Amino acid sequence: MFEISVKTGFSSAHFLKGYPGVCERLHGHNWEVEVALRGRRTDALGLLADFRQVKRVLKEVVDPLDHRELNSLPLFVRKNPSSENLARYLFQALARRLNSRRLKVQRVRVSEGTGTSASYWESA
Repeated sequence: MFEISVKTGFSSAHFLKGYPGVCERLHGHNWEVEVALRGRRTDALGLLADFRQVKRVLKEVVDPLDHRELNSLPLFVRKNPSSENLARYLFQALARRLNSRRLKVQRVRVSEGTGTSASYWESA
């Protein structure tokens, strides 16, 4: 198996409804997002995927979140924009755009700060 990963970041604000502490108030993060892709074979050039193409798709998926209040976005009206929910959203959005017969999104990791992260993946 081959695995590659691409990272990017964005800034946004959110709050966690019902959280018993300061995170219930509006606050911001400089989020880091990492997508890992996996496949059994490379193409004729020896690439699992073109990093530039993966970066472009990742940017297209993340850009609508940048410098936004996540709670105001339709996808987070009924659920908290937690790191876990954000990782699941990004996984599903990236899988729709990147998955092919040869390549699958393996995992998305989201970090809202140094030393903390949440990952989402789906079993085969």
